Amino acid sequence: GVKYVILGHSERREYFAETSETVNKKMLKAFEHGLTPIMCCGETLTQREQGVTMDFIRQQVKVGFLGVTAEQTAVIAYEPIWAIGTGKTATTEQAQEVCKGIREYIAEIYDEATAEAIRIQYGGSVNAATAPELFVQPDIDGGLVGGAALKPDFGKIVNWK
Repeated sequence: GVKYVILGHSERREYFAETSETVNKKMLKAFEHGLTPIMCCGETLTQREQGVTMDFIRQQVKVGFLGVTAEQTAVIAYEPIWAIGTGKTATTEQAQEVCKGIREYIAEIYDEATAEAIRIQYGGSVNAATAPELFVQPDIDGGLVGGAALKPDFGKIVNWK
């Protein structure tokens, strides 16, 4: 009954040395087995401060989608590593900027129609207070919620409208 699989989460990349190439292999395997991959991408605080966020995310997306056809449905989750479990969150503008860039990278790989159709989620410490502002952004199609899913106000995230 499993439909989705999360690939490339920052903790897998950090603690298990998963690379974008490894994530790509897992993406292709997920499709072979009828699963929809949710490919995570995100930068560290150092990368953000050095101004290489978009270059780093572009590499993760381009390599992660190598050999994936436009017909294969996948989800991308932007998770700024510096915002996971730290209580820090990207500003709405920062999250939108990166998600827009991800959509542009998908258009480079495939075309505009595929870029518009792909679901891009934001997953950097989404909570009931930040969800409404994040989810109305043109390039944020929802959230990949972690710890907040264990809290009583999780329903406020799900029913953010």
